[in-house]
Amino acid sequence: MFPYELKVVALPLITNFRGLNVREIALFEGPAGWSEFSPFIEYGSKESATWLKAALESATIQPPEKIRESIEINATLPNVKVAEVKNLLSKFPGCKIIKVKINDFKKDQELLAEVLNHIPDAKFRLDVNGQWGLDQAIENLKNYEETFNGKIDYVEQPCLELAELLQLRKKTQIKIAIDESIRKNSNQDYALLKEVADIAVIKWAPSGGITQALELIEKVDLPVVISSALESSIGISHGLSLAQSIPNLYGACGLGTGALFKSDITTMPLSISNGVIINRKVIPDLIDKFMVEPDRHTWWHNRINQIYQEGLM
Repeated sequence: MFPYELKVVALPLITNFRGLNVREIALFEGPAGWSEFSPFIEYGSKESATWLKAALESATIQPPEKIRESIEINATLPNVKVAEVKNLLSKFPGCKIIKVKINDFKKDQELLAEVLNHIPDAKFRLDVNGQWGLDQAIENLKNYEETFNGKIDYVEQPCLELAELLQLRKKTQIKIAIDESIRKNSNQDYALLKEVADIAVIKWAPSGGITQALELIEKVDLPVVISSALESSIGISHGLSLAQSIPNLYGACGLGTGALFKSDITTMPLSISNGVIINRKVIPDLIDKFMVEPDRHTWWHNRINQIYQEGLM
């Protein structure tokens, strides 16, 4: 039986993100403070077990020594209508690096153009989530590069297959970042990743916690961006602890997604100010306001107990 009392909340989002308008999150408090377990609903027990390992570590072990205080943040722009861009950008005050969820150039170039209307000196990170094949990636990136010359910081996971990424890297001047390629190929020779990518995107929970993320970062041996998985301020605080402790941080991190919630689980959320977040302990004093219905609490409780009892972590 899971040893900590579970609190499950449902936090409404300001816009649809990853097909969600409400984010369910399980919270619990251990000797080192509050932690969260929030794998997406569709994830099975094996994949979710990695997230539970991370949550337990952060609830029971203090974070590593930090080498920096504040963390620069990139804005996160879901694939929205152009009319929504101005309001969403206002949630990320001072952020000059804009991560944009894109499908292809023809559909989404207007999103980038609209950002530049409001932040003329913005630079972009194009997040593709591995949707493109090689030919599609070459064509899309050629168009982005020509239209937004000097404005593209990197493209994140344009293709899923390492062989395609290797070929793509020879065809574009845009830097390539990888996320899924790291998490979905955990048994590989990580030295191969340096041949296909310039930057590694790491998330504390899907990596199995801060300790395991630090080991992974050392193995991958690429400049690193720490990102989030649409977490509350509790989860964000652990991502920030990871970002504060690594020497080879690439730049702005994707740890500002709390701005996409209508409300967080605390009256004092980790907020962006002048493009940065300063980390601190978070007390979730709004849990009662966002508690899920009993059937959803039971669902999460059963999910955790199954993982815990089967020793999948």
